[in-house]
Amino acid sequence: MNKRPFVSLEKAQEIIKEYPTPFHLYDERGIRENVKALKEAFSWNEGFKEYFAVKATPNPFLINILREYGCGCDCSSKTELMMSRTIGATGDDIMFSSNDTPIEEFKMCDDLGGIINLDDITHIEAVEKACGRLPEKMSCRYNPGGMFKISNDIMDNPGDAKYGMTTPQIFEAFKIMKSKGVKEFGIHAFLASNTVTNDYYPMLAKVLFELAVDLKKETGADIKFINLSGGVGIPYKPDQEPNDIKVIGEGVHKVYDEVLVPAGMGDVAIYTEMGRFMLGPYGGLVTTAINEKHTHKEYIGVDACAVNLMRPAIYGAYHHITVLGKEDEPCNNKYDVTGSLCENSDKFAIDRMLPKVDMGDILFIHDTGAHGFSMGYNYNGKLKSAEILLKEDGSYQLIRRAETPKDYFATFDCFDFYDDLIKE
Repeated sequence: MNKRPFVSLEKAQEIIKEYPTPFHLYDERGIRENVKALKEAFSWNEGFKEYFAVKATPNPFLINILREYGCGCDCSSKTELMMSRTIGATGDDIMFSSNDTPIEEFKMCDDLGGIINLDDITHIEAVEKACGRLPEKMSCRYNPGGMFKISNDIMDNPGDAKYGMTTPQIFEAFKIMKSKGVKEFGIHAFLASNTVTNDYYPMLAKVLFELAVDLKKETGADIKFINLSGGVGIPYKPDQEPNDIKVIGEGVHKVYDEVLVPAGMGDVAIYTEMGRFMLGPYGGLVTTAINEKHTHKEYIGVDACAVNLMRPAIYGAYHHITVLGKEDEPCNNKYDVTGSLCENSDKFAIDRMLPKVDMGDILFIHDTGAHGFSMGYNYNGKLKSAEILLKEDGSYQLIRRAETPKDYFATFDCFDFYDDLIKE
């Protein structure tokens, strides 16, 4: 597969005249087409709902695009709950899936009418303490342990994950919750991350559907929804075949008809909580080549750094790079593409074959629409970049301004020299 950027050199240059690099750019057309495809893939399930993982891309402009198609918000912290409330997502539009949760956050979710998804059986008592009772609708997060395999391929190791309840625990939790007034139940699980296979969701669905049948038989719980969470990935590398959401939806449908329908549970709603799949390919980091270095290797230095995109530095993750305007030129130059942090891991690419990069060239780093901007930080006093939406009509909109030194120094207001700092 030939990965092509969704923005041309000419359009990037137009934007840069107003908003200097680096910045994250998002593709409105791609976002809308993708969410429509997801809804169509699960249209067979009357109660289907996507709860977008706010942590992946916490920008209200982008989340509101998804909300136009009926998406809710998957939140994991107080500030994410606050953002959801601000954009009008309350009640069943909120799924609160946190861990090691301060009890006041349970209270905030309950005040908003959101669905609390318990990570641990001990949280039953915490929710009671926070809210004075258990809400009538709640969910539990499940972790079966061991390895999660598709055929002979190990997808992930849930047994090493800190999330979710064991099988005995979730049965006990349902019994306790039912005895304390919970009337509607949900089940949730996240067993593998960034899977690029159409088999992950159907395999996970089978595990959760069979669990749901057993839970209903043993506890009498009224199970209203099963949340497949996230884990559906994207093809970061050009040679990867992308997931086919239509095939995935059909696979889940098949298992639904095989397991839930015969058990008299054909009215159970299917929920998803995707972040990477929803926005990942529809964002890119736009940055300018500002330095070149010829030592033991060939280096291209850009004005972005790991502050803007941490994944390559902390995971060794691959992000494809296009030199805008040179999409069709031969990639016959080997470079490390680096940022300016005092960290040797601050590299967007190592030994990457690219066209010859000249100073001033604009580089487009692909697939930063999820877990890109949101993972940024301020090491070395670096400031977070702007976020810009490339609209369907070709215009563009600033949806988050770049940080300034005033933002960086704002929390030092207890020092006498604060006023001098923010004037710089």
